Amino acid sequence: MIKYNHKKDDTMSNEMKAVGLYKHLPITDEESLIDVTVPKPTASGHDILVRVKAVSVNPVDTKVRANGDEEDEPKILGYDASGVVEEVGDDVSLFQVGDEVYYAGSVARPGSNSEFHLVDERIVAQKPYTLSHKEAAALPLTSLTSWEALFERLHIPFNQTANQGKTILIIGAAGGVGSIATQLAHMAGLTVIGTASREETITWTKNRGAHYTINHHHSFGPQLEELGMNEVDYIFCLSSTAQHWDEMVNVIKPQGKICSIVETDENLNLSALQHKSATFVWEFMFTRPLFQTEDMREQHNILSHVAKLIDEGELTTTLTKTLTGLNAKNLREAHATLESGKMIGKLVLEQEG
Repeated sequence: MIKYNHKKDDTMSNEMKAVGLYKHLPITDEESLIDVTVPKPTASGHDILVRVKAVSVNPVDTKVRANGDEEDEPKILGYDASGVVEEVGDDVSLFQVGDEVYYAGSVARPGSNSEFHLVDERIVAQKPYTLSHKEAAALPLTSLTSWEALFERLHIPFNQTANQGKTILIIGAAGGVGSIATQLAHMAGLTVIGTASREETITWTKNRGAHYTINHHHSFGPQLEELGMNEVDYIFCLSSTAQHWDEMVNVIKPQGKICSIVETDENLNLSALQHKSATFVWEFMFTRPLFQTEDMREQHNILSHVAKLIDEGELTTTLTKTLTGLNAKNLREAHATLESGKMIGKLVLEQEG
């Protein structure tokens, strides 16, 4: 098997540094993520070439790293980035060289853990001007996931009057997606109940806008009853779909809606929702870029709206930890932190210099 060089000759402008993998290994193995040198891509069509300034790490990074067959060429992960447009394709109309942008990319293409990254302009937006690149890099994937789940999959109106008296249970509220979803749900006028089990996650969740918290390690029903609630209108599940399934079925309101982002190998008993005429729907943020859907540009629109909310002070970044240096050593540390299950908010790696 031919491998790419692990060191870069800086005189070769057609190459770039990146972090990739050949084998899908546990993060404790030093070969699980390695420094590599790969060809620098060029922009064409709707693509823009971004000089990456910062990236954040998400559970999808750890799942893709840990599962798969051996790769012939280095597989580059990374599904969140903030940077500066270096080059634009012939069909690009939304950006020009020098623009500062942020985005979540596509699972079907090489990721952002590299010096330069090629991405379709239709899933990119101008980064919030009030944020640094590291603060902005914490936002795209979690913001898109939360927005699509709440306002498209669950069809919650972004209207405080319409949502008066409506409740949402967010399972895993202190994580990356939960930290944004809690803010957006509060902003939309919902009564937000977030699940959190530790003192620090309870405090974090309430500071993001949750009106109440309950412990996801215990039965939901009795805890909601203590808050004066028998059921909730919406549930957004960000942890262990199968594990929480019976609890969700129990507390969802008749004609209510449940959305999850966490895949499961176990069969879910959808028939349990029949008598309540309740809805269950998946949210997968990469659907639009993966299938090149006709409304793919909607992700540009969502990120643009999120940037506006950030710049107006309505929404805040969820960055909690930064590592300086986008290299294999730091990325292995970042993956290990996420896999520990103790992460609050988002972890970002920024380029040196």
